[in-house]
This record gives sequence, C-alpha cells and structure tokens, in this order.
Amino acid sequence: MPVPASAPRAVVIGGGIGGLTAAAALHHDGWAVTVLERAAALEPVGAGIALAPNAQRALDTFGAGDAVRALSAWQSDGGLRLPGGRWLSRTDGEAAAARFGGPVALVHRADLAALLAARLPDGSVRTGAPAALADPGGAGRPARVTTPGGDLEAELVVAADGIHSATRAVLFPGHPAPRYTGATVWRFVVPAPGAPFTPHETWGRGRIWGTVPLPGGRVYVYAQANAPRRAASPGGEHAQLRRLFGDWHHPVPDLLDTVDPAAILRNDVHAMTAPLPAHHRGRVAVVGDAAHAMPPNIGQGGCQAVEDAVVLAHVLAGCGDDVTAALEEYTRLRLPRTTAVVRRAERVARLTRLSSPAACALRAVAVTTADRLGPRTVLRSLDGVADWCPPTRPPRSTPVA
Repeated sequence: MPVPASAPRAVVIGGGIGGLTAAAALHHDGWAVTVLERAAALEPVGAGIALAPNAQRALDTFGAGDAVRALSAWQSDGGLRLPGGRWLSRTDGEAAAARFGGPVALVHRADLAALLAARLPDGSVRTGAPAALADPGGAGRPARVTTPGGDLEAELVVAADGIHSATRAVLFPGHPAPRYTGATVWRFVVPAPGAPFTPHETWGRGRIWGTVPLPGGRVYVYAQANAPRRAASPGGEHAQLRRLFGDWHHPVPDLLDTVDPAAILRNDVHAMTAPLPAHHRGRVAVVGDAAHAMPPNIGQGGCQAVEDAVVLAHVLAGCGDDVTAALEEYTRLRLPRTTAVVRRAERVARLTRLSSPAACALRAVAVTTADRLGPRTVLRSLDGVADWCPPTRPPRSTPVA
C-alpha cells in the first residue's frame, strides 16, 4: 500500500541486505522510502547468508521473519574438521537452537534481497542509480543526496553503501578506512554432490573451507586463505582453489569439479579496527558494513546489518520531527554492541589465519578439548550475540503494508 504524500521521506544509499532491510522496516512504519543502488540489479551475488536467531527476531519486527524462514535451509548438526577429514568438534543443532531461541537459517542472498524488495511499493528501488551525499542535514534542514537524475531531499538518509562507503568518508573524513585483514575469501553456490556430507567448516594452515546446504538441492561454499592484498591468482580463481583445497576431504574435490569458474566470487576481507565515533551525523544513519565492517568468521556481518536496520526504525517510530535526537539514540544502542561483535569476530579470524604447524596443532588441541567439555562450552562463544532480541515497543494498530 502506498504511503501518504505527507509521510516523512527516507533515502537509502545502497541496495544490499542492510539497505533493503532498513527500507522495508521504515516503510512498515509509514516512511516514504527510496532506495538508490549503484549496480544494475539487486544482489546478483551467487552466495549464501546465514541468519542467526538474532537476525530472524529482528526481521520479525516488521513481519518478514516467517517469510525468510520459509525460503531457508536450516543449520543443524555439523562441526569443525581438519583437511584430512578428522572431526575436531561436532555442533549440536538442537542445543544451539535451545540456547539461542532457534536454528540458523541459511538463505541465498538473491532470494533474501528479492523478498525484502517485494515488501516495498513499486518504484521504491532504483537500480543503476549511483548517489552521493551532498548535505547531511541537521535539526533545521533536510539531508540532500545527489543523483544523475537530480537531487533528492529527505528527512533521513541511510548510508548502506558497504565496506568502502563513500558516504562514511564524507561524514567522518578523518577516520581510518577499513583495513585489509590479510585474508581473502571465495564464495560460490553449486548443486549438492551425489554423495551425502555433513555440513562443516574445515581449518587448515592459514586456510578454511565451509560447505553448508541451501534450499533446492544447492550448496553454499566459502573458502578463505592468507594472501597479500589484491594478490593475483595464476590461471584464475578456480585454479587457485584447486591448488589450495583440491586434496582436502570429501566433498571438497567434488564441489570444485562441479563449479563453473565464472561463478566464483573473490573478495579481500576488510575490517573496521577503529570504531566510528558515532553511527550517525546530522540526518544520516550509517548501517551494516559501512558502519562496522567485520571478518566473516562468526557469521554476523549480515546479521548486524539487519539488527542496525530494525533498531533504526525503532528509534524513529513516533519521533515526530526530532530525527536528529532519534539518531543519537540509534548510536547509543548500536555503537557499543557492534564494536563488541567486531572484536569477537576479529579474535576468531586471528585463529583461522594461524599457519605455523605448531600453532595449528595447539589450536586443534584447544578445539578438541572444548568439544569434550560439551556443547555449552563451544556455544558460549556466541552468548550475547545470537541471543539478542530487538527493542520492544507498543504494537501498531494500523501497520503500513
């Protein structure tokens, strides 16, 4: 249902998961939303995303949680392995669901993007639409965004333009940019192999490989390796993956045989080692990787973007004309939490990047010992993260469709 002409205006820069979630949550609360995405299409990314229970509860706040669960696969039992196949630890899916309020939902990013975009009125999302922040606005004036089609003014701008956010650089020009962590990642989606396998993450010397199910008989694969920044892969990314992982346990070789080399995505991993001084300035809120880029090693990058989006909508609900005060509350709620999650992800990432034989042997002993102490010991690493619940507010009597 279209929003009234008198509705407050929001412009979202970036049509990734964080930007689309913010747009859907704001629209649900009565905002007139425009999403500006530089790319020609929304999330044409051949990769999966794991939505932990904290992100699912966030999506529930505007009615999208059940729809996401319906198109997902579920992370159940699995575990951590060595390249030769030996299990270091096993994941108890039931114990994790009981501890955190549900299982992890595994979704194809393109499916999630389409679901979120479908919750917006026609014409709300503009692809092939680069945008730049011209004025962050303030208590007495709207924010202004420049586009090739002309300037847009709004009571709110959401900066969801990713790790290398140009908007963040405008708002905080002296702040250090995300740094390269020393690792690069590859991702792809392929049909499930014929022989069955148990979902797993495998840790080698400075390398990891993950294989997890997606709906429709598909498998999401991610791999990581220590590498210089922007390092070339002689013979292409497929050849590089074969060199790094081709002799690892089943189903790794089968998956490498199946994948179309053109479908392999590669990205260097960057992280915000220095937290921003705030997650807003003027009438602009910064969400997701633009605010707190983190290593992917605890599966919380996308989840924290979803959290950002719904907390932003929460503080803006009923704020009237005082958007700037609401954004101060947004920073108060999000900055400490995301800083803590980034630091936790960095600690795990440092473990995955260990490469000396002695350090990797000690790591294996530590993981095996923790596993023998029971699932609670392993799951404790996500306490305070996956069990997060969104802020509560009085139920809406007439929600915006």
